Order: sequence, then structure tokens, then C-alpha cells
Amino acid sequence: MAGIERDTPIPSEIKLHQKSRRLELSYDNGESYMLDFEYLRVFTPSAEARGHGPGQETLQTGKRNVDIERIEPVGSYAVRLVFSDGHDSGLYSWDLLHNLGKHHDELWQEYLNQIDAQGLSRDIDTSSRQSGGSCGHHH
Repeated sequence: MAGIERDTPIPSEIKLHQKSRRLELSYDNGESYMLDFEYLRVFTPSAEARGHGPGQETLQTGKRNVDIERIEPVGSYAVRLVFSDGHDSGLYSWDLLHNLGKHHDELWQEYLNQIDAQGLSRDIDTSSRQSGGSCGHHH
């Protein structure tokens, strides 16, 4: 099957925790991951966010309070996550989800570093930028 390596772990259960805004992935081998909606949203595999080549990615910002409204299965290899900001074009394959779970800390740190480096904010959606706002010096 395209898009799946033989050893890609397929989650035995996927649960949406709306209150804590987390997606829970459980695997038969006992692994489980809790992924924030925000994390899943900023790492969307959709073409519009990823661009069509390296360096064309659009950094997704201001997604701290995004919700996932529902999960739709796509064949037997992926799920589509429908987000409250209207974003629904990302197809999350099993290997991507497992990767996001396994490398959560590095990936999230890299995202925070990028946001810092570009002077952006997790609370302000720069794709619809408004003037003013806080300067973000919270300690």
C-alpha cells in the first residue's frame, strides 16, 4: 500500500479529548501519545501549509486555542483532522502520526524556536495579521 511502510505502527485507538484539546493515540505494543490539537495543527501535512518545496512552508501561528471538530478516516492509511479554524486539508498518515508522537519534544522545540526567531506568537495568527497587540514579555 502506498504511503505505509510495513513496520509503521497503526494506532489501535484514537481518542479526541475535547476538554484538554488533545488527541490520544494508543498502540498495540503499549505505546501511547497525547498530542495537543495545536501541535497537530501547526504540523499539518497539507500542501497549503507545507508549500511545494523546502523553504516554502508557511509557519502556522496563533493556533493555541484551535479545536479538532472531528476525525475522518481516509482509506486504511490516514485520518483527516477537521479543525475549528476551517482547516481540513491535512491528511495525517499513520507514519506521520507516529512520527509526531515519537519526536514530539524535538519537533515542538523546533517550532517554538522558529516562532521566536521570526518574532511571531502562538496567540496571534499572522496569516491574518492585525496591528498592535502585546509585545509578549511575560515572565
